[in-house]
Amino acid sequence: MSVETDAATTDEDHAADDIARQLGEAITDTPEYRRFVESKQAVENDDEVQSRIDEFEQLRQEFMLARQSGDADQEALQEVQDAQERLHGHPVMAEYLAAQDALEDRFEVLNDLISEPLDVDFVGESGACCQD
Repeated sequence: MSVETDAATTDEDHAADDIARQLGEAITDTPEYRRFVESKQAVENDDEVQSRIDEFEQLRQEFMLARQSGDADQEALQEVQDAQERLHGHPVMAEYLAAQDALEDRFEVLNDLISEPLDVDFVGESGACCQD
């Protein structure tokens, strides 16, 4: 490989990096991203939601410890599930989860657009080197 080839490869690498940065900046301008950021901020600022998050995390951790020691039972699992339902049922949290889903959907579309000319689905094939 010559010095000229190395320089051309470096320029091409930088071009791809620059385009990736531009894509990241463009994503921040999408309605899905703005909705996600706003809903995340609302979750962080809502005391009731934060209390429900704390309750859920506490119950989940207690359940995980009980499961590790063999003491977990169906009642404890139901408590965790009930706390999760209460958390997800709060309107502010429900909006956050919906915004997160919408952003993930947008990322899937972008991944398809990026993968199309490459004939590779990076998300679909990540970690699966030997698919038949």
